Amino acid sequence: MDESVVLGIESTAHTASAGVVRRDAGGGFEVLSIRSSSWSPPKGGIHPREAANDHAEKLPGLIRGALGEARVGPRELSAVAFAQGPGLGPCLRTGASAARALSAVAGVPLVGVNHCVAHLEVGRALMGCEDPVLLYASGGNTQVIAYAAGRYRVFGETLDIGVGNMLDKYGRAASLPFPSGPAIERLARGGRRLLPLPYSVKGMDVAFSGMLTSAMQMRADGASEEDLAMSLQEVAFAMLVEVAERAMAHVGRDELLLGGGVAANARLREMARLMAEGRGARAFVPEPRLCVDNGAMIAVLGAMMLAAGATTRLEDSAVRQRFRTDEVEVTWR
Repeated sequence: MDESVVLGIESTAHTASAGVVRRDAGGGFEVLSIRSSSWSPPKGGIHPREAANDHAEKLPGLIRGALGEARVGPRELSAVAFAQGPGLGPCLRTGASAARALSAVAGVPLVGVNHCVAHLEVGRALMGCEDPVLLYASGGNTQVIAYAAGRYRVFGETLDIGVGNMLDKYGRAASLPFPSGPAIERLARGGRRLLPLPYSVKGMDVAFSGMLTSAMQMRADGASEEDLAMSLQEVAFAMLVEVAERAMAHVGRDELLLGGGVAANARLREMARLMAEGRGARAFVPEPRLCVDNGAMIAVLGAMMLAAGATTRLEDSAVRQRFRTDEVEVTWR
């Protein structure tokens, strides 16, 4: 396929984002723009309807900004891609509505993409890895993913809550800002003592709720905030790196790719790199703006699907809150 320019819309949770990418005739990608806005609750966790209302207010400006920065008009687009799932229903529907409207106005195809697969494909497209195992660590998702027999297979995942969700829940108890990962990372630099938090690896899967309960009890008993932050990171990330390494051995891969908002954490990046080097493998970590939820990753996968002829009819564009990674038929590889 000739060169294409695709706009992607991300709205699965608290972040609304629009991004524009160019795919050249040889399959290479250039990120032309990313414009994002994250809704932060005044207290507690994400309220889907309130986040969706914020997305509805912000998305038009984000889309205009992304197109303007990319110096692309709506009718110069080759397609409009959007996150069809998984995610929070009201948030997904807001992004999907914006994508349908822009697709109709511009007269270009609509492409609904899987949010989790987009995290993998943006790294694969821009980092130069060929066939990696993806350690996908975010607020709502924690999975170890690899390609096999026409689909992205989930080799391991959380049995309860995502690692980012665990950090945010602890952060609320500790009166830290939302999302809490960056604040915990800063506190962890002052930690000196590794506390005995539960290490819950069950085969290829992980669980974080026991760790969260234990950390909150230790905090109530007077444990140091810095030691708790360091211990949460060290134990949780060691669990993730262990199952990622096991998946690499199982499928015979020598590339590890990190994705998701928690992959912006410097300590997780370091642990993944050290594990990979110890195996004679390589770890690939996209820049932080491409690890967190963003419109460019949606656009990258949208461009890949467009090149393979996998567009989305209007009647098939309903959002899917529980859109599993391994449900996606990978026609573009």
